[in-house]
Amino acid sequence: MKKVLAAFMLLGSVMSAMAQDTPVKVRLEAEAGAIKIMLHTYRVGDTGTTFDFVENGGQELLFPFQRLTASLGFLERHEVRFLYQPLELNTEITARAPFTIDGVNFIADEPVDITYSFPFYRFTYLYDFLPGAAELSAGAALQFRNASIRFTSVDGSKRAVSQNLGLVPALAVAGKFPFGDGLFLAFEATGLYASSAFINGADFEFEGSILDASIRAGARLGNRMEAFVNYRFLGGSASGVSQYPNIYWTQSTEKSTANYLATTSLTLGATLEL
Repeated sequence: MKKVLAAFMLLGSVMSAMAQDTPVKVRLEAEAGAIKIMLHTYRVGDTGTTFDFVENGGQELLFPFQRLTASLGFLERHEVRFLYQPLELNTEITARAPFTIDGVNFIADEPVDITYSFPFYRFTYLYDFLPGAAELSAGAALQFRNASIRFTSVDGSKRAVSQNLGLVPALAVAGKFPFGDGLFLAFEATGLYASSAFINGADFEFEGSILDASIRAGARLGNRMEAFVNYRFLGGSASGVSQYPNIYWTQSTEKSTANYLATTSLTLGATLEL
């Protein structure tokens, strides 16, 4: 995370240097807190187990949560944002019942290490429809999913792994409404539901969805900084039969899959204008 933060600060410095002597605004934003997994199920293969990560996979706890965003505002009402969202949940269990993931059979009383890694990168364009200090924006986003899901027996004799890199388009809205004494309320949402090959990031029929929505309250601290508290819902789904060829050894061997995730998070954050 330290290397990512350093790279993020370098990106901000480059953006700020590019913005000198031009009518643009550069902002860096970071937030950190805890995430709670509300629902998370996963199945690979028609005869595979629908595995519940919360009840059976050790995800009933709170986990650390961070987000980093760099934004560039230009031509008064246009804004481009770059988001990096790390998300990796590592848990350890002893199976109390047999289960099957991607044709790999884990037995009762077997210790299993589980990794659910789903960091993503997102570019968003927004246009602000309101003049003045208040903001109400709409636009579109392009997200790079970077998923890696692994079930590994502790003795190393068994492993089920599924990895995927792909593009996900989405719609985006955002708003910010200032009050007296530098206080403000804000919201944002990025999401899409798709059940056709035209917009789901694949070239075959596959059902998928994403929703990243939050509300925040904050205050301005001086001329260049804001602090805020943020409540967020982050979730998504993927269900269908993949038609991608099995090029990589880390792809699922079974084609049918179903993955459903719903989370909430509470974070504290700050925004710095460069």
